Amino acid sequence: MEMEAEVEGFSKERDIYLEIKGDKDGILIGKHGRTLEALQLLINRMVNKQMKEPVRVVLDIDQYRNRRADSMVKMAGRFAERVKATGKAITIGPFNAHDRRTIHIALKEETSLKTESIGEGMIKKIKILPNREEGNNTGSRE
Repeated sequence: MEMEAEVEGFSKERDIYLEIKGDKDGILIGKHGRTLEALQLLINRMVNKQMKEPVRVVLDIDQYRNRRADSMVKMAGRFAERVKATGKAITIGPFNAHDRRTIHIALKEETSLKTESIGEGMIKKIKILPNREEGNNTGSRE
């Protein structure tokens, strides 16, 4: 790929974390992190083909995952405010599983809202909707 990169890694329990730093990070990250996700999938398959017990390899490039998570939390907050103001549900996405989880967690404490993943496969959308049962909410949010 004609780029120079440095890989640093560490393991924690059964997970292996790899951080790549290079001169062309954008190419490795790809649009909305899709190339990064594909690289992580390939590396996981290659590593686990050689292992007796499965491990999880988490790949990151120049702290992209942290920046993406921050962006997802801010976006979720903006959409949550819109749903609260209008009282109408909004469907956003599609998102990968990691981004969906980040959004669900970001809005978990919003008792006036609830979130749900919709769609099939690995890439799904998220629906943010008013919690109509807010008055008799028992704390269970599904």
